[in-house]
Amino acid sequence: MSARELVRVEVLSRVKAGTLSLGSAATMLAVSYRQAKRLARRYKAEGAKGLKHRSAGGASNHARPPAERERALALVREKYSGPVDVRFGPTLAAEHLASEDGVTVHHDTLRRWMLTAGLWSRARKRAPHRQRRDRKAHFGELVQFDGSFHEWYEARGPRGCLMNLVDDATGETLARLGDEETIWAAVDVLRRWIEAYGVPLALYTDWKNVYVRVPNAEEQVTGAVPLTQLGRMCAALGIQIIAANSPQAKGRVERNHGTHQDRLVKKLRRLGIADATAANAFLETTYLPEHNARFVQAPASTDDFHRRTPSRVTLDRVFQLEETRVLSNDWVVRYDTRYFQVARQSHQPPARSTVLVRENASGAIEIRYRERLMQWTEIAAPVKLTPVEGRTRLSSAPHRPARPSADHPWRRDARAIDRERALSRAARP
Repeated sequence: MSARELVRVEVLSRVKAGTLSLGSAATMLAVSYRQAKRLARRYKAEGAKGLKHRSAGGASNHARPPAERERALALVREKYSGPVDVRFGPTLAAEHLASEDGVTVHHDTLRRWMLTAGLWSRARKRAPHRQRRDRKAHFGELVQFDGSFHEWYEARGPRGCLMNLVDDATGETLARLGDEETIWAAVDVLRRWIEAYGVPLALYTDWKNVYVRVPNAEEQVTGAVPLTQLGRMCAALGIQIIAANSPQAKGRVERNHGTHQDRLVKKLRRLGIADATAANAFLETTYLPEHNARFVQAPASTDDFHRRTPSRVTLDRVFQLEETRVLSNDWVVRYDTRYFQVARQSHQPPARSTVLVRENASGAIEIRYRERLMQWTEIAAPVKLTPVEGRTRLSSAPHRPARPSADHPWRRDARAIDRERALSRAARP
């Protein structure tokens, strides 16, 4: 029974019991008094089932013939049915029934038929459940690397960035606080990891330009591997950089960020720390040892995949920015808006040779010409002369081209000029 019919049963039962007048029942049911009398007679004679609509359960006057329904379902069962990922939906099946089989049926009607016959279900096709990726088995096999921008000092200081390294197998964490996620911030925390544990096999990062980049037009043509400065440094150490395509892919370090954004912020607040220097000292001496003691777990394998730590000299040489620059004919190199006068090697110009400019974290510059370390002196940038300073002008007024006079040949008809010249030649003796 429908909701309206159930309400009628309730109201008319009160009329039958004598606790409600028929007129009041008509008002409550929003029907006329005559209709209320008919409903009351039907309820008295047949009970609650007498109030059910007479057409309920019967076939629709617009129903399709049973033979046509069976034919359509047979075609669906034969051609368009199957497993969940193979079978046709009602809309698509209706389109193919009309185009291939000549059976025209509305997709909503076909949906009801298919539901009744068990050829379709109301359950939506869900995306496959993604399980968490298993941890790597070895310490140093994969280290997740990311920066987290957050109000680490709350209102006490500026917004900062936590450069975070998390071992995938154990959860071992090493982090440093700074201002931005720059190349030198990444180099600082990576070098500390290498000095503490050794060289890992791979880093798992995101697609920021600090770590990886897309190839440019020349690299696309030549097939060269695009490398950032950090990518070149890691390649020199034998570290592979793997770029994740979503934050969920590197969920280990992302969840680690959430832990720090709760625990570290509160600890910094209690200590009143509001700058990176004090925060990094607290991280190194107190916070990270406590964090690792609490959250680090044993790897599946006891084998450590870290390679031995290179010498300090090697690390100093690797962790430098490298840029190739052209050596001009006067032995001057331009690098990052600075100009360096390189000591001449001969009386001949260098013929547009290239030099390798290296810069370390402290800003020290090293220039190598044909693998040889060069002596250089920084010079001032050349002064660019403005048009007024570069040449003498007779007048400060803007230059305007002279306009031809009224009798200038440019303003006369060329045919008239030709006639005058012909007459002049004819008049000559």
